[in-house]
Amino acid sequence: MEKLIIEGGAKLNGEVRISGAKNAALPILCAGLLAETPLVLTSVPALKDVASTIKLLDTMGVKVLQEADKVTLDASEVGSFEATYDMVKTMRASILVLGPLLARFGSARVSLPGGCAIGSRPVDLHIKGLQAMGAAIHITHGYIQASTLHLPNRRLQGARYYMDMVTVTGTENLMMAAALADGTTILENAAKEPEVVDLAECLNKMGAKISGAGTDVITIEGVEKLSGANHNIVCDRIEAGTYMVAAAMTGGKVKLLNARADLLDAVVEKLRDAGATVTHDDNSITVESNGKLKAVNIRTAPHPAFPTDMQAQFMALNSVAEGVAKVTETIFENRFMHVQEMQRLGADISIDGNTALVKGVEFLDGATVMATDLRASASLVLSGLVARGETVIERIYHLDRGYEYLEEKLTQLGAKVRRSH
Repeated sequence: MEKLIIEGGAKLNGEVRISGAKNAALPILCAGLLAETPLVLTSVPALKDVASTIKLLDTMGVKVLQEADKVTLDASEVGSFEATYDMVKTMRASILVLGPLLARFGSARVSLPGGCAIGSRPVDLHIKGLQAMGAAIHITHGYIQASTLHLPNRRLQGARYYMDMVTVTGTENLMMAAALADGTTILENAAKEPEVVDLAECLNKMGAKISGAGTDVITIEGVEKLSGANHNIVCDRIEAGTYMVAAAMTGGKVKLLNARADLLDAVVEKLRDAGATVTHDDNSITVESNGKLKAVNIRTAPHPAFPTDMQAQFMALNSVAEGVAKVTETIFENRFMHVQEMQRLGADISIDGNTALVKGVEFLDGATVMATDLRASASLVLSGLVARGETVIERIYHLDRGYEYLEEKLTQLGAKVRRSH
């Protein structure tokens, strides 16, 4: 199994290009199922989850053409409305085919999902939302079986639906389903994430009528059909945030190209509080630091608050910062699995329920550690960059799910990182 070997102590300096966002690419790839003509996407990142989604669409009969970061999807001859357990077990985002299949073809059979082991992320909100739009849904033998064949014109019906909790994939799934429904759908307590906005922009280019994306009330006026379009995937704010923290921790100066500070307000604010200098223009962010950082308290919450996907990276920053920080995780109940691995590197962290208390130490020491999920892996990479000696990170397939060309990009900035089998 592949591992990452990091020799700590190098300052990161230079420029790095941020990739398209995984969390925008996955739902937009699934939106390809809605179109009767080809959808052309650019800035599609070369990641495991993207490859898995493309493979899933291929099994359904979508014709996929890939050229570098450009993907063309032709769903004019879809012949299967099923996402099998084998396809879905590695990646929760596979649930995003449910809404499009049901909306366009009136039938779907989708396995209950797998993915990162970071706590319960129930799909019941997706199911209740589709039922509110008239879908008949049964769960049997681990599969969601859904149909609209009993409805007028076999089409979902517009509805008003309030989501009990904020869910990004739930908002995306229902928005895609509603795009081809009869009548108007109003989603209340909707997720406001930039990736939701990007999906809405792509759907509107395809002929959908969606307003309010980026607020907690999204209105979708159903249309008869959707067509292909050209769309460029928004930049990955979590990848950008990770490199920003890396620059601050190592005491270097890094310019991120294809990065938008307006998607990262909470992260920029916390980095400045920690003592880093952050400047930006419309399409780039520069982070500079002397490596002497102050501890910052973090509390995760849905966008536009501090993102849960940046919690582990700031845990790494706080572990070598001056002072004591409280890190509170409110989104996922099982998202501190990186803590015991960081403790192996010498971090002083104690956990009480959904809060971690991080006391900054003078230095971390390299050791062999194991990645447990995607963002936990990132925190171990950041810790390894500043640790004394060599850090070996095992099970890095998690990293490949969310960071494109990680070691190449870090090496380009001056880090001593290599992949080993």
